[in-house]
This record gives sequence, structure tokens and C-alpha cells, in this order.
Amino acid sequence: MILRGAGVVLLAVLLGACSNAQRQPAPTASLTPRDKQLLANAPYQKVLPPDMYQRAIVDYSGREKPGTIVVDTDKKWLYFVQDGGKAIRYGVTVGEEGLAFKGNAKVGRKTEWPTWTPTPEIKQRIAGVPDFVGPGPHNPMGARALYLFQGNKDTLFRIHGTNQPEYIGQAISSGCIRMLNEDVIDLYTRVPQGTNVVVL
Repeated sequence: MILRGAGVVLLAVLLGACSNAQRQPAPTASLTPRDKQLLANAPYQKVLPPDMYQRAIVDYSGREKPGTIVVDTDKKWLYFVQDGGKAIRYGVTVGEEGLAFKGNAKVGRKTEWPTWTPTPEIKQRIAGVPDFVGPGPHNPMGARALYLFQGNKDTLFRIHGTNQPEYIGQAISSGCIRMLNEDVIDLYTRVPQGTNVVVL
């Protein structure tokens, strides 16, 4: 009976946390004319993730300071911590087990509409991957990329957009953290170089 009661309390806490989520679409003011043009002609199906992975303002009780990015790889959420016990929460795609980065890093570089040069490891695992992909909505890196560094070393892990929005909320990528293009553009405008990133 005690365990059953504890389960009910835990469920109530989780439901209470969900009810505090104020869903909001990413503001369109962040989009440049180039963004609007490229995203209007994106060569992929435009789908919204399930409600729980749509951008929301939520209560946040973690120890991280405002301005920190926190990625919960188990729940497939990225938090951008705000003042007053709040955070902007975005749904993400994370790396498959064994491929995901975990630990602390900093945003060492930021790029709009990045290019993609697959690593030898990616090319070995996935047949038919090109040597180079130019910028644009067809690129797996999407509209923006935040490059994660430890000290002066590039970890080769990124927070970036995606051309596969249907996978938000899943673990399928090669280790990088993917966001809807509209969400990563919103995050990019908020995050300066040097921002702390915690990946759980």
C-alpha cells in the first residue's frame, strides 16, 4: 500500500509539472528574410511534434544559473534556464545510446545555415553519406548550429536544426542534439558564445 500511495503522489507531481507548461510557438521575429525564404520552401514535410515536445515556458527547479542550456537526454527536452524559477523548454532529438554526448561544455562557436562535413565515423556507419552538404533546409544541420567545446577543444557535438522534424522526441541521431529549425533559431538569438551547456 505504501508503494502504491507513493506512486499516486509521484504521478500527481508529474501531472502538476505538465499543467504548468505554457506552450508557445517560437517567435517569428527571430526569423531573417533568408530564414523565411528557405523555410517556406523546405524539402521536407512540416510536422509539429507531440504536444509535450512543443516549445513551452515551464517551472524549473534545477541548480543551474539563468542563461544555462540543460539537455535532458532521457526526456528529450532542452531547457534554456530563465530568471524566477522558469525555463524555456524545447523538444529535441538526441543521440542513440552509446553515441550521445554527456557532461559539461560551452558554446564555442555559432553558425547560421551551417554546412555539414560528415566525420569518418558517420560515413562508416551510414552508407551513402556525401562528403559535404552545403547550407540550406536540405542540410541535416538545419538553420543554426551551436558547436560544443570543452576548453579549446571541439567535442564534435552540436545543438542544431533538423530536416527531419518528425523525429523530435526520439533518440535516433548520431549524437548531436536536433531541434525544430524555428526553435533552434529562437535559441540561437538568446545564446551568446561562451554559454554553459549541461548534457544529462
